[in-house]
Amino acid sequence: MGEKTLSVLGAGSYGTALALAVASKGPEFKVKLWARSQEQAELMQRERQNAKYLPGIVLPPNLEVTADLAQTVAFSRDLLLVVPSSAFTATLQAIKPFLTGSQRIAFATKGLEHGSGAFLSQVIVRELAPLNLPVAALSGPTFARELARGLPTAIACAGTDPTFVAELCQLMHTPTFRVYASSDLLALQLGGAVKNVIAIGAGMSDGLGYGANARTALISRGLAEMIRLGVALGASERGFMGLSGLGDLMLTCTDNQSRNRRLGVMLGQGLTAPEALRQIGQVVEGYHMVQVVRALAERHHIEMPICHELYEVLVNHKDGAQAARDLLSRELTSE
Repeated sequence: MGEKTLSVLGAGSYGTALALAVASKGPEFKVKLWARSQEQAELMQRERQNAKYLPGIVLPPNLEVTADLAQTVAFSRDLLLVVPSSAFTATLQAIKPFLTGSQRIAFATKGLEHGSGAFLSQVIVRELAPLNLPVAALSGPTFARELARGLPTAIACAGTDPTFVAELCQLMHTPTFRVYASSDLLALQLGGAVKNVIAIGAGMSDGLGYGANARTALISRGLAEMIRLGVALGASERGFMGLSGLGDLMLTCTDNQSRNRRLGVMLGQGLTAPEALRQIGQVVEGYHMVQVVRALAERHHIEMPICHELYEVLVNHKDGAQAARDLLSRELTSE
């Protein structure tokens, strides 16, 4: 263990990219990357690349890939979880037997707990009780391939312990990867969850051929929905104006590297959700989050018409064009 070590749990595209960022700082930085599959871990370790998600990007010698969870947890004081939101709780339960109480838990998973709608920081506190470990979250406008290639990228970090946040920002920071400290842990997490839902809507608008005006209006009103829900849950409005709110929303809604946007485009072009998901071939977080976000909005009596219509399209198979018409025909209101 040491200040220049990191254990990353989750060897998908984003987990690998974050591990690469720290390992790129030099051989004195040691990173262990945990893959759930023994076969995947052995393949990545042997070929020195993540051929499935980031083909052609070389893993440096100071980045070791393993499927040994106990070894990964013991390797560093700082653990960074980058698993799908659907696997987040199970991953915490799996690592708990190996925790000593000295670790610090960070996560770059974007989303809320399926079913309960709890913030992932709250899930950590609940699942790892009574350890009371420092918790931090990383979120922001980040496409894994660009980060892995060393292209300029900036994200935000917030947490329960200012020392941990400051040290994690320093550990993750590279000449091309800037990590800003944030004071609003709730806004940072909610922004990363809701933006995936709104991005499906933006993609669907484009798939229907509605143009730039409609896309921009949808993004703007989607941000308003995100803020309304966030304030009701205890976040600050200002917390959504930075990288993990507005920044991530813009990125995810406007670039086809976003799996959520691509799903929306395919829906607008007439594919069913199962067909589109098969073509994408990776987890599309917004597809699962739409049910969680809608349930939260109903529970707290928050009006979120875009999220509601997307729920109708994705869950109840409503026609996308009809959903758009219903949004446009809503009673006029102030901005």
